[in-house]
Amino acid sequence: MSEPRGLLIVYTGSGKGKTTCALGTAFRAVGQGLRVLIVQFIKGSWHYGELDAAKMLGDDKMEIRPMGRGFVKVGGAETDPEDLRLCQEAWEFGRSQMQSGRYDLVVFDEINYVTSYHMLDAEKVVAAFAGRPERVHVICTGRSAHPSLVEAADLVTEMREVKHPYTKGILAQRGIDY
Repeated sequence: MSEPRGLLIVYTGSGKGKTTCALGTAFRAVGQGLRVLIVQFIKGSWHYGELDAAKMLGDDKMEIRPMGRGFVKVGGAETDPEDLRLCQEAWEFGRSQMQSGRYDLVVFDEINYVTSYHMLDAEKVVAAFAGRPERVHVICTGRSAHPSLVEAADLVTEMREVKHPYTKGILAQRGIDY
């Protein structure tokens, strides 16, 4: 049996549950005495139940940092420079904390979106993950995980939508979706 080492985990796909899965792993890690940081690249000012739950655990155990504005314009319109700045700020913060030795698990929530939107260079992200301290676990979430990240990862789970309440007109539910 080999010595424990930090895993690189990717939760991707078009189905619901990527962030929820990462949060479940984060809560499990806290329960085992690990220190956790969650950096959220897109989520911003909205209020999510996980923010309150993390505060109940205490900042010394789990910290969640929403560092975006909620939405990022993509497609025909150019990406807003403010979103690019916030994305870079979130990346630099998360990368430095991953290297700091302060955390055992760092979740880069929605990083797959910002690499697929070319707001961050996927190859640089993968290289930074490869150079992290050996014991640090990393989780990346979001649709469209870059092939280089998938290749580098130890575990990749793809969420696939089979059925969703929104198709029946059921809106997001407090405590379930946020």
